[in-house]
Formats: sequence, structure tokens, C-alpha cells
Amino acid sequence: MKKFAIGLLAVLVVAVFLAIWIALPWPGIVALAIALAIWMAVTRRGKQTWEVTKVGLATVTQRLGSSSVVVVGIAGVVGVLVAMLAMSEGFAETLRSTGNDRTAIVLRGGSQAELNSILDRDSANVVIQAPGVKKDAQGKPIASGELVVVANLPRKGEPDSDSNVPIRGVSEDVWNLRDQVKIVQGRKFKPGLRELIVGKGALAQFEGLDVGKNIRLAGQTWTVVGVFESNDSLESELWGDTQSVASAYRRGSSVQSVTVLLDSPASFDAFKASLVADPRLKVDVTTTREYFGKQSEGLTKVLRAVGITVGIIMAIGAVFGALNTMFAAIQARAREIATLRAIGFRGIPVVVSVMLETMLLALLGGVIGAGIVWIVFNGYTASTLGANFSQVVFRFHVSTGLLWTGIKWALAIGFVGGLFPALRAARLPVTAALREL
Repeated sequence: MKKFAIGLLAVLVVAVFLAIWIALPWPGIVALAIALAIWMAVTRRGKQTWEVTKVGLATVTQRLGSSSVVVVGIAGVVGVLVAMLAMSEGFAETLRSTGNDRTAIVLRGGSQAELNSILDRDSANVVIQAPGVKKDAQGKPIASGELVVVANLPRKGEPDSDSNVPIRGVSEDVWNLRDQVKIVQGRKFKPGLRELIVGKGALAQFEGLDVGKNIRLAGQTWTVVGVFESNDSLESELWGDTQSVASAYRRGSSVQSVTVLLDSPASFDAFKASLVADPRLKVDVTTTREYFGKQSEGLTKVLRAVGITVGIIMAIGAVFGALNTMFAAIQARAREIATLRAIGFRGIPVVVSVMLETMLLALLGGVIGAGIVWIVFNGYTASTLGANFSQVVFRFHVSTGLLWTGIKWALAIGFVGGLFPALRAARLPVTAALREL
């Protein structure tokens, strides 16, 4: 009954610890570490804990194989978790950076993405003339009626594997509208001609998009005349003149969206109100920041859920690895621990020392796993399907926040993996262990 009660108490301690640990910010964890260091430096029990910990750490080299199991297992957990979350964060960051509060996008009512929307010419003109739209020096509203179509192109290194590439038809005002877009090779396309400029991301991922090359789209030949850079999801696209794209893909005079430059972010409410109140229109109006942020939500949640699920499964395996390693270590050090207790060392120093040893091994594994992911994946370019069912090129982003998350997971695994062996060490029968001397 006593053993059952102790086991139940340990499970409750683990549950409480994990609940607090998840919510604890880094200053709280640093404060706990400082408090532990002070306790070990100034109290009798703390000094005993440090002495026992030193003995345990001194024997790690003698248990290098089993200790490596803990380090490598936890490094694997942290590496997979941080890599998956870095993919999620990189994708979301790429889409979020595409929009801002100075521009607004208008879609047909009920459309969740540009590919599902359509606006006729009259509706597009009403949007462009709405109050709040900034005008250029000639008094013309700065706006771009746009089409997005999807074409198949072979990926580099995979000539037999086609992927979806978005082709965006834009107006001449797009350069004032999206001032982050810069031509880095070649020149801009000329209106009315079958010319394209390609984003750096698309150029890196797909064959045949170098400046001067011709590609076949919609049964017609298009010439690549330039490469642009924008440092956002637009780099995944090919751009051409709206009317040329509409003609090639038989879209008539309609567009799928209208993006406008506002007088200021404060003008958005008036702009939206005028369009929502207009009986000729049934449209959805959002800032481009909000629109592109929503486009990332679905896949971001999936990637995070997959990463955390895989991390939990691997963490369970790492916990069992830590349990086996530390139980074996306690068994090997049974006489040593019994001797320490016989000469006056209490149970608390033994428990804390075993926990410290396990968590230090876990910390080492966490640092190794997070470090490898940071070196290999930070800035790594990949692509995945976006909201328009076309490839979005993005970069993994291994932020300091994700590295810290990985370290927290490692320490949590170390705590769980060390608690039960620590309790066993504290309850080790002194007389039975000493008889083996």
C-alpha cells in the first residue's frame, strides 16, 4: 500500500510539474535554476546534494554507453520537434510578410482565396474608385485587378515530376502597390505581350525559368524577361500582364481580386464600409496582412499538430530510455548510495542528485538536437502547397523561441525520466545494499 501511495504521489508530481513547466516563461526557469544553485551553496542538504551529484557525474564516463542512450534519444526528440515547428513558423512567416496594413484586397463574397473568386469588370471599377484608395500624381487610383491561374512545370532535378506554379496577372500599378518587389535580373514585362517575370523562389525550384527562356503555357509561348525579389510568398509566383493572362486562359475581362493601396491604414474602415454598403457589390474586404495571415492558418496548424504529436510519441520512447538508464545506474551505484546514506546523507540529497544528473544529460541532448537543427535547417528553402493549390516557396525559421521550446521539452523528459529512479535510490534499503560490500 505504501509503495502504491508513493507511486501515485510521483505521478501527481509529474502531472503538476508538466502543467507548470509548459506555462513557465524563461525568466521563471532561470529563477528556479538560481534558487537551486543558492540552496546547494548555502544549506547543509544542498551541499550534500552537490557532493552526491559530483560523485554521480564522475561515474558518467564509466556508463558512457547507457548515458549516450539518454542524450541521443532526447536529441532526436528535440531535433524532430524543432524542425517541424521551424517548418510551420517559416511557412506562416512567409505568408504573413506578404501583406501589410497599407493595402487591401477585395474578393467576391464568400471566397476564401483568390482562386475561388471572380469579379466582373464593372465590380472591379467600383472597387478601384472607392473612397480611401490612394491616387498617383495624375489622379489615378493605385490598384491592381489580378488573376491567379495554376500551371504545371517540372521541378529542378525531377524532370518527370510536375508541380503547380501560380501565374499572377497584374496591372502596371503593381510596382507602386507592392514596393517590396524589386527586379534583380532582366527587366519588367511589357503590357500586352506574352512576357513573364519570375520570383526567385520559383526560379530556384522549377526548370526552364531563366531569363531569356521560352515556356509553353495554355498552348502559347511565353518569354521569361526578368527575375524579381520580394522576400515573401510572392517569390513563388510568375507574373505577367493581366490582359495577356486573361486572354491566354480565356477569362474575358473579369479578374479574381482587386488589391488597392490605401491613403493610410486608418482609411481601411471607410474603404470597407463603402464597399459593403454598395448594393451593386457582394464582396469580402480585408487588409492584405489579414488575408495572407489567414491563408497560412490551416497548414500551420497541421504542421504544428504533426510536429507535437510526433514529438510526444518520440518523447515517450526517450522517457523509457532515460528510466532504463537511470535505474541501471542506481543499481550499479547501490552500495555507493547506501554508504552515503549510512554516513548521514538523507533521502532528499540523493533524490535531487539523481534528478540533476538526468536533467543535465537531457539538457546536453536538447542542446545537441536544437543545435543540429539550427545549423542544418535555419534558412533551408522548401516548398509546399498553399491555399491556391500551388507551390509556396518558404524558408525554415529556427527562432530562439523554438530553440527554447526544444530545451524545455528536453528538461521535461529528463525530469520525468529521472524522478522514479531517484525515488528508488532514496528508498534503497541501506542494510541490504551494505551486505553486498
